[in-house]
Amino acid sequence: MITILAFIIVLGILIFIHELGHFLLAKLNGVGVLKFSLGFGPALFKKKIGETEYRLSVVPLGGYVKMLGEDPADEESRLSAMDPSRSFSKKSLGARSAIVVAGPLFNLLLAILIYMLIGWTGIPTVPPVIGTVVKDSPADKSGLKAGDTIVSLQGNPVKSWEDIPGFMEGATGKDRLEIIIERDGTQFTVHTTPVVSKGTNIFGEEIDRAMIGITRTEKIVKEKLGLFSGIGYGFTQSWQVIKLTGIGVWKMLDGSIDVKKSLGGPILIAQVSGETFRAGVMPFFSMIAFISINLFLINLLPIPVLDGGHIMLFGIEAALGRPLKDRPREIAQQIGLFLLILLMLLALYNDLSRIFQGG
Repeated sequence: MITILAFIIVLGILIFIHELGHFLLAKLNGVGVLKFSLGFGPALFKKKIGETEYRLSVVPLGGYVKMLGEDPADEESRLSAMDPSRSFSKKSLGARSAIVVAGPLFNLLLAILIYMLIGWTGIPTVPPVIGTVVKDSPADKSGLKAGDTIVSLQGNPVKSWEDIPGFMEGATGKDRLEIIIERDGTQFTVHTTPVVSKGTNIFGEEIDRAMIGITRTEKIVKEKLGLFSGIGYGFTQSWQVIKLTGIGVWKMLDGSIDVKKSLGGPILIAQVSGETFRAGVMPFFSMIAFISINLFLINLLPIPVLDGGHIMLFGIEAALGRPLKDRPREIAQQIGLFLLILLMLLALYNDLSRIFQGG
């Protein structure tokens, strides 16, 4: 039940923010908005305020904003009752593009805002304190002990445990690492040679990893950022997610990582939603920010029926000096819908495979 509730909350927030972007930019550009719906299908609840009918529909896997003149097929019936100048199709190319881009852009802004709030309330950080030392490991032979604080590694100041793997990246069994330790208020230097073992990176790829035989402390501290530092954290953290997502997608395309293990659908999102909801407010909203950025990127793909597809068609319109005719547009939308359904089926297949194979 918690998993279902968390899944509904996640979808509700992400869909509402996305459609709110379209809605606000439509209103800002003087376009008539006929419907604002969270979900598809029959309405569970609906209320008309002014010209707009607000709906909560039965299928929560999406939403839509229906604008005046957006669908040429029923434009004439709508224009008879409303000002034709408020039709989406009558607006300038720039205005239409802004309305379409606003949806995914609001998803990105949501993620940035969440990361800002995390920065201001306190980023969960593991201090660079050794929890345990593996017996007979390089660290043990160098005299390192549980409770030691790592001050610097190879001349690089260590502020959190997360800094350590980066500073050891590329080290081999022939390298001699210089580590400055603080113990009982006294700092001193130790040297150790790591051992190289097989491991995996965040994309699941097998890599060589330098290890010295230490584990982190169980202690977690919160690092609160100031106003401007928090704003910077919101942008840099969002950029990191965008960059890593882009790298992950490229690795799936070139076959470096297994699509079956990397691509997930609604079932995986529901599972992760439930897990992070149980873990607490911060992990839950961090997950929402992560998914929101992925929605931002997915919706910008140049696939008709997605926002990126509309932007692509607007680009063609700008190049031709006129909108794409009905039949070519219809064919493009059918191809886009086919590709989208194919992608959704693949994601669903991966979700079910993980469940039945225990992956």
